[in-house]
Amino acid sequence: MAEYVYDVESVSKLLRKIIQENGSEKANNWLQQRYESQQSTGVIAQFNQTFTAIPRFTGKEIIHIQPSEQEQLQQLVPGFFVGGWTLDRLARVWWLLQLPAKDKQAYITAVENLFNAAEMNELAALYSALPLLAWPEEWTGRTAEGIRSNIGVVQEAIMLDNPYPAKFLSEPAWNQLVMKAIFTDKPLHRIIGLDERANTALVNILVDFAHERWAAGRTLDPMQWRILVNFVNEQNLPDITRVAHSLVPAEREAAALVCAQTSYEPARKLVPADLATAIQNGELTWNTLAAKIYNNQN
Repeated sequence: MAEYVYDVESVSKLLRKIIQENGSEKANNWLQQRYESQQSTGVIAQFNQTFTAIPRFTGKEIIHIQPSEQEQLQQLVPGFFVGGWTLDRLARVWWLLQLPAKDKQAYITAVENLFNAAEMNELAALYSALPLLAWPEEWTGRTAEGIRSNIGVVQEAIMLDNPYPAKFLSEPAWNQLVMKAIFTDKPLHRIIGLDERANTALVNILVDFAHERWAAGRTLDPMQWRILVNFVNEQNLPDITRVAHSLVPAEREAAALVCAQTSYEPARKLVPADLATAIQNGELTWNTLAAKIYNNQN
């Protein structure tokens, strides 16, 4: 595999443009000076110092990004989002793109050293950069390690709005990510590839998890049933039937979406007429349901 799987020069220019639009003149001048110095010297210690120092010069304000810029970014790296990021995170991710990648081992060593020395926000930036790092197949172990982390901002950097895990993780590692997201109450609709990477093993884990929660008298995130869409069968039909008859509106709506989208005919018959109409009219979708569920949690 080549060192980069996208047009790194175009992405770097676009991210730099967004940084300049959001940064102060002082911050932009400092980044330019550091960039020019790094280009001329290539000293790795200086590169690391800049990565660490970035927040002191950029600040940590939430960035504003133009819709056209986000659209361009999607064309360059599908599924990659920077909306809601702080300026220092964006600048750090851009800075990582300035690290020479031709020498594979030197590059991997440099990035691994950053991971090893990173504090929480630096880790979040590094994990946010996964879709952009060179030699992408090399970072699956780091990603699995981050999934096991108990640091919320690190978990979110990996799990949410990040196309890397769906593209590169093995099935067991992917399933671990989804389950960790469920355990830690992450908004599941923001997991890129949730539908595409659904699999029989994950469905079985989820159904067993649901049985445990029900036995303990506890509730479930209705969005987790989305993963059953292509896997509804005779064995789990009683489970989706139970959800379809729930007293909780969000659970009934989740079941209706699953049953409306599955090809398993016995389940399709579970969709009540009012919800079938809402689905057909586009009034009930996974996104509208997610907005209802997760907004109510805030």
